[in-house]
Amino acid sequence: MNQIDPIQEIFNLDRTLYSPAHIASLAFGHAGHLFAGSDDGSLRIYDLSSYKVLKAVRAIGAEVSSIICVKKPGSELRDAWIAHGQKISRFQMESPKMIQTLEDALLTLEVGQTESETLNELALNANKSHLAFTMDSGVIGVIDLADNSVTKMEAKHENICATVKFVPDRPRELVSGGYDTSLIHFDSVQGKVLSQRQMEPYAAVEGMSLAPPFIMAMAMAATGVLAAGTADGRLWLGFGGEKGSKKKAKKWEGLDENKALLIKVAEGPVVALLTISTLMGVVTQYQLNYDEAGGSVVLQQLWQTESANIEKVNALLADDKRIIVGGFASDGRGVIEIWRQMSGSKEESQPPSDTK
Repeated sequence: MNQIDPIQEIFNLDRTLYSPAHIASLAFGHAGHLFAGSDDGSLRIYDLSSYKVLKAVRAIGAEVSSIICVKKPGSELRDAWIAHGQKISRFQMESPKMIQTLEDALLTLEVGQTESETLNELALNANKSHLAFTMDSGVIGVIDLADNSVTKMEAKHENICATVKFVPDRPRELVSGGYDTSLIHFDSVQGKVLSQRQMEPYAAVEGMSLAPPFIMAMAMAATGVLAAGTADGRLWLGFGGEKGSKKKAKKWEGLDENKALLIKVAEGPVVALLTISTLMGVVTQYQLNYDEAGGSVVLQQLWQTESANIEKVNALLADDKRIIVGGFASDGRGVIEIWRQMSGSKEESQPPSDTK
């Protein structure tokens, strides 16, 4: 693995938005709408041109830990599936109500019963036919959106299951990551394990004991490459499932240890990928080039900054032109930073913050 010098493209802080409660989750509606969930059980939709709140949901009853936006025909506003406590609800944001409550949900499913069954992350497959969820209990489940039936996988993580992703072009295959330091690949229809990978602890440095490699976040590229961020500041990269010219395999092989790399990229937990953020707000963007024939990887750091406003990062979004980070500030307020890609020097002036 080689590293090359950063390029000159940078991101400048475009806007800082504040909310009364900590930001727990973020999602794009379409390119111009930002959905933000908070730990007080509220959801806000921001217009990213005016930075005003367009719609909101309040009194949901528990932290909004994850959001999935689904296009609604004939509407500019996406519907929202949200995870909150032990429940998953769907809201129609095109509703004439400016502010909705849980009673306005189109559907609410209770998939857990106890505190250990609190929900973490949601994921939607490419066919938009099944919604996956993860729990503090280590359980991974799938909802069939045709009839809203719930299936839980036969195996589970031994500790918190933090993250889940469907495999591109394989709508019945998914991968989960947990605090038991393992990645598990499932057939979501049969509920069976297809493959598994265990993270090895990072060696202690000069007598210092580092955090175990809890899997905090994952990202799955459209090409089938998997990236997983760990609590000890490493990035695990699996290339075994990458699409190529060869005939499509019977199952995704992204956890193949012979086609994987584990790279130290940060001094703290990595909570978002492949634009990554540490828990304390150091945001870095990488470009990763993998030469399958030569078996080499070139890692190029494109940009890095440290948040001036966020005390702890809980969520991160990125597209071609923006990086959006959410969490809370030192004064306890929720905060969202919106960084836009610009040409020029880091000394360019930044606009003032907005309070929402």
